[in-house]
Amino acid sequence: MSDLVVIVEIGHRRAALRTGDVQSVVELEAISVVPRAPAFVLGLTALRSSTLTVIDAAAAIGLPPSGMPAPGTRALIVDQAGHRYALVVDAIDDVAAVLGDPAAVPGDAGPGWDRVSAGLIETDRGPAVLIDLGALLAGPLQTAA
Repeated sequence: MSDLVVIVEIGHRRAALRTGDVQSVVELEAISVVPRAPAFVLGLTALRSSTLTVIDAAAAIGLPPSGMPAPGTRALIVDQAGHRYALVVDAIDDVAAVLGDPAAVPGDAGPGWDRVSAGLIETDRGPAVLIDLGALLAGPLQTAA
């Protein structure tokens, strides 16, 4: 694997998204809350005349929510199945080269991480959990009442 990834931090863990999944990094403006939306959906925002769904990456994994970001917070703009999202993470680091194929994540990463992980990768900036964007955007598993 000789791809590039964007290194981010989610829930105090280094993670990576394939650069092909990331369109840009922008500063968020106002976010409009959507009533009855799942907790990991922070709301909607506008970017260059289009509407984006704002996703709290930590909450989508099943970790404690990060809360509403302040105006000016940087977010990753991603596209999945023709829908655009602003992905809010704890920190955005840099682009890194992947040095090998994904391997199994050692130990028990936790159910949320196991669900969104496409494996552990080694990069020129250190190891990171490779995120399956579709699984992340699906949000945490719901348990029946």
